[in-house]
Amino acid sequence: MRSIPTLLLFLLSIGLFAQITHPSDFLPHRLGEAFTAHHQLVDYFEYVAEASPRVKLEEYGRTNERRPLVLAYVSSPENIARLEAIRENNLRAAGMLSGDSDPALEEVAIVWLSYSVHGNESAGSEASMEVLSRLTNTDDAQVSSWLENTVVIMDPSLNPDGYNRYTNWYGQISGRFPDTSPEAREHQEPWPGGRTNHYLFDLNRDWAWQTQVESQQRMVKYKQWMPHVHADIHEQGYTSPYYFAPAAAPFHEYITDWQGDFQTEIGKNHARYFDAEGWLYFTRERFDLLYPSYGDTYATFNGAIGMTYEQGGSGRAGRGIDLPNGDTLKLSDRIAHHAMTSMSTVEIASKESDRLTENFRKYFTDSANKPQGAYSTYVVSGKTPPGKMRRLRTLLDRNGIEYGRATSTQSGSMYAYRSGEVGDAKVNAGDLVISAFQPRSVLTQVLFDPSAVVEDSVTYDITSWSIPLAYGLEAYASTARLDVGAAPFAEETPQDPFGEQRTGNAYALVIPWTDVSSVATLAQLVKAGVRVRTADKDFTFGQQRFPAGSLVVTKADNEKNTPDYVELVKQTASRQGASVQILQTGFSTTGGDLGNGSYALVDDLKIAVLGGEGVNSNAFGQVWWYFERELEYPVSVFWPEDLDDLLAGDYDVIIMPDGSYELEGREEALVAWIRSGGKLIALGDANTSLSGLEDFNLKEKEVAEEATKKDTTVDERLLPYAGRERRFISTYNPGAVVKVELDATYPLSFGIGKNYFSLKTGADTYDYLDEGINAGRVRTAPNISGFVGVEAKDAIQETLIFGVQELGRGQVVYLIDNPLYRGFWEEGKVLFGNVLWQIK
Repeated sequence: MRSIPTLLLFLLSIGLFAQITHPSDFLPHRLGEAFTAHHQLVDYFEYVAEASPRVKLEEYGRTNERRPLVLAYVSSPENIARLEAIRENNLRAAGMLSGDSDPALEEVAIVWLSYSVHGNESAGSEASMEVLSRLTNTDDAQVSSWLENTVVIMDPSLNPDGYNRYTNWYGQISGRFPDTSPEAREHQEPWPGGRTNHYLFDLNRDWAWQTQVESQQRMVKYKQWMPHVHADIHEQGYTSPYYFAPAAAPFHEYITDWQGDFQTEIGKNHARYFDAEGWLYFTRERFDLLYPSYGDTYATFNGAIGMTYEQGGSGRAGRGIDLPNGDTLKLSDRIAHHAMTSMSTVEIASKESDRLTENFRKYFTDSANKPQGAYSTYVVSGKTPPGKMRRLRTLLDRNGIEYGRATSTQSGSMYAYRSGEVGDAKVNAGDLVISAFQPRSVLTQVLFDPSAVVEDSVTYDITSWSIPLAYGLEAYASTARLDVGAAPFAEETPQDPFGEQRTGNAYALVIPWTDVSSVATLAQLVKAGVRVRTADKDFTFGQQRFPAGSLVVTKADNEKNTPDYVELVKQTASRQGASVQILQTGFSTTGGDLGNGSYALVDDLKIAVLGGEGVNSNAFGQVWWYFERELEYPVSVFWPEDLDDLLAGDYDVIIMPDGSYELEGREEALVAWIRSGGKLIALGDANTSLSGLEDFNLKEKEVAEEATKKDTTVDERLLPYAGRERRFISTYNPGAVVKVELDATYPLSFGIGKNYFSLKTGADTYDYLDEGINAGRVRTAPNISGFVGVEAKDAIQETLIFGVQELGRGQVVYLIDNPLYRGFWEEGKVLFGNVLWQIK
């Protein structure tokens, strides 16, 4: 990182500067008069760290666009000198580090303040400089006393790439003076906006899944510290008053009374300051504590008092914007409000440090000795494909969840995730076993329980996320604490995918099609010029049985044009964790010899993705990230308005992410492109743009009359206004997992089987295709995990989820549910790989 000028260091060293320079005197602008560039934000934190003995600055990572991610540790000079001892002592108190804790350090509270995880909610990052200035003001005796027993960890910008996208755009298009009219250009942020990171992922939905590089690097530090209080500092619509804790219902059932009650204490402390200033605020509305991958819930399930703070503003507000009450909301106002709640949080943590630390220790003692939930042990079959097991273990490691390998067997009554039923099951040696009797018991149970209990169905996000369903695992949950002698798994080291097999004069190499590692291996091999075939059904060579979809790389296809193909397969499979079997003959036992028509060559696809105005930026980012980071396979991005140019090119696949597309006048050209051999893939709401068009066979479902029949004795026009929200939720699906029946004979099911658990995030429904393959469908009375309104539950029965329509030599693939949603639904990544390469 950059250091401050030598002359400045000299002046500081001789004591000419008694106080830290305020950001308004350090930056090229007064704080709140303009947006601060990210590099200037970092500059200020570096300057303060060099100048103040109260601060230690650490760069903990880099973003996709190579911007620094930094943490500032702020406390008394004495605490800064013993920072590592405080950190380790806190982990000992939580049972995450061996040894006895030091009583002298037990009551040091740790407060983590996270600013602007959404980049265009920029007032948080701006306020972080004001907060740092106040915390390092040695003339403020009250603040000095707080820091004697409190360590404040500040992350000034959780999303530097999004923050830079927004502030750079605003600086380019705004004038010398703020235009406060809401309709002005500077209040109309263009697509994709600065909310998300480089890959347009919402980082505030990624805390548990850690698909993004920012989350992965940050959580390394979070696990090292395990704060007692975590405040996630956001912005919301500019007309809203300030929101702070306590949170709204629903609370997850595993949130303790202590955590809920202390949120209220913190909220009352904030209210005291806001009341004195006459600032409007609200609590206990809108922002609930259920979905586990937010900054507030993730911290809560890790023993902290986790909270969201929301200031009115966001990307609409700019430097100033007119409010409906005739006032003007200024950037300086937003900064002042965030600075106030930040300082108030530090204050109450300091004053209540004894209670915070005592209850923190109790939380983890209880977690390790008497878990809250019904299930005490979770079991994942040891026969899980290596690539899938590797990804599961990576997720567990990133979250600090303890697990082991069973060394003995035990039978009992268990819940089976795949069937959704309780019955006899057996733990076998080699199975992966997760005990709920561990420090992170609550997080473990939240992520692994088959379904969350939703106390209030008017919720802010999805209501089901169970890892065994997301990963398509053969897994079980036991209410009994199983004693199967769990031993540590071997450390992950690169494995030779050939094992002890000798390639010699190999006739062919076979890679089973089992999980995302198989998809990524295929993508990288075809990109490298290796000719690969895929099997259209199960096949056997000797005693070796391979599933449909398996990849076959033959000597005949590659020896002349790619003589190093064996080494390419070895390197690629090793990197992905995929296994490779060697065949010395093309003569099969079942399924067809390698020279017959059951093994079609795979093409090196040229793929285009539509992205721009009208396209859901998150959905676009999920597709883009999948190709670049999961498959390492190139795609071209086109604006939707350039579809005509795209159709005139030589692309094999066009992907339409969730969004609204204007196809009037383009349908004929689009159909012609498909008929000539193109593959069109529509995800989510993109299907609405195709539904009803003449050449497309997709039709929205008409709800049967009996399903919508109302009580004729009730005149709905006279129902009370107060119950409108409750009546609405009967048709609502905020996000639930629904069991989908796959056609097991069709390539969409390869590597998955006859059942797929789909994360359904909307209530739109479509009829089965009259002409086409209804490859994935919701049948009558499906298994559902999470909340779905009663009318919505009726409507999704006997509907299409995944369908394929043949048009000439090409296809239209209708993916009503987005299998790449938020990048954590592992089984969906396999399904999308089938769409790309297995469906021919």
